Amino acid sequence: MAFYTRGKLSFPGGVHPPQSKDLTRKSRIEAGPAVKEVAVMLSQHIGAACQAVVKKNDEVRAGDKIGDSDAFVSAPVHSPVNGKVKQIALESHVVVGRSPAVIIEAAAENNPAKQPLLKFDGEFDENRYSPEQVCDAVREAGIAGMGGAGFPARVKLEPNPQMPKETLIINGCECEPYITCDYRIMLEWTKQIIAGTKLARKASGCSEVIIAIEDNKRRAIRAMSEALVACGGDGIKVVSVKTKYPQGGERQLIRAVLKKNVPTGGIPPMIGVVVVNVATAAAIAEAVVYGRPLTHRVVTVTGEGVANTGNYYVPVGMRVAELIEHCGGLTKDAVRVILGGPMMGIAIADLTTPITKTTGAITVLTKEQVGGAKFAGRETACIRCGRCLEVCPEHLNPTKIAHAVKNDMLELAESYYISACIECGCCGYVCPANIELVGYIKTGKVVLAGRKKKVGG
Repeated sequence: MAFYTRGKLSFPGGVHPPQSKDLTRKSRIEAGPAVKEVAVMLSQHIGAACQAVVKKNDEVRAGDKIGDSDAFVSAPVHSPVNGKVKQIALESHVVVGRSPAVIIEAAAENNPAKQPLLKFDGEFDENRYSPEQVCDAVREAGIAGMGGAGFPARVKLEPNPQMPKETLIINGCECEPYITCDYRIMLEWTKQIIAGTKLARKASGCSEVIIAIEDNKRRAIRAMSEALVACGGDGIKVVSVKTKYPQGGERQLIRAVLKKNVPTGGIPPMIGVVVVNVATAAAIAEAVVYGRPLTHRVVTVTGEGVANTGNYYVPVGMRVAELIEHCGGLTKDAVRVILGGPMMGIAIADLTTPITKTTGAITVLTKEQVGGAKFAGRETACIRCGRCLEVCPEHLNPTKIAHAVKNDMLELAESYYISACIECGCCGYVCPANIELVGYIKTGKVVLAGRKKKVGG
């Protein structure tokens, strides 16, 4: 039986940026436009990148595997369209800059826009599937965490006797401003999420299952609760957590719901917890029950800098420019296109960048929003106000880390636990000196990783 509690569950720190979700909150999920070409990145997840298993001029069908890896921490990629492999070449990648992709020219005919699968009415019996079947299907479908991190779902779910899993948390918080793709999925694909949740429970062996949703999403809380009653969701409960950023971070969500701390540098399974995003749960249901690989996802197109906003079900590999064009294009005062939301998203300059499995949103901001005034956004000296310490959900000192990086004192930055930073952006959001704290920390992590690789090699 599901239950609903008011959102008193929270974590220390965090901020309350404007939600800005009204732009797309009421926008139903629509099929995206047909595409002439897709560029499917071979690296879309944490772990080993895939190698292409197709070559130039190969004919492919929608759902065919086009990239894979023998590594345990990896996930294959599939073609979202019928067509021909045009080439395998470097494409713009939002994280690493440039990365190999399989570029497929879609067939002119027989390529209708794909519709989401919603045939999960009534009670769903997960006991028809063994844990091994679920894990294998999830792996073959190439499912990676769709909340942003992109961790291969098979690795999360697979039982590990050395770290037995006890609690499964389905993450429906969506705390990032502007984004509503998960919210709409909870309203429209409710029973599919529940089916995926039951399958994830079966695979992981968890005895406790919690669906956590921020309390600003009352319709989603009600929809999930009512569907659990109708679908026989015994042992699964819905809880509302306080609306605060970054409530959707798995470390913060675990702290809020279970009052447990994931060790610094550790992962949730170390304390018996698994966290799965609601969109990932829906994808698990499609993969296990219908054998559908992860080739499409819901993307929120939003922001004051785009003509028309909405939530669209689009192929992985579609170029950002095409989806923006489908939404009427950019406004005259648009100056920044972000993959993701304004807090943790990454601004891109190349609009041919392909959408990946982790692309939950395209947010377009205007000149006024990013600092169009003469002195807006100008960095000044740190005034030691301590605001960054107050809001940091990981209890770090972001300014000390950033200044250590700025002065090329990376060993000092390590002593301040730079690796523990989750890059949520809370520190930069409240900084009165406009110091690019997260930018320095990200740079420090990259430089440290490069030096360690060089030394190790």
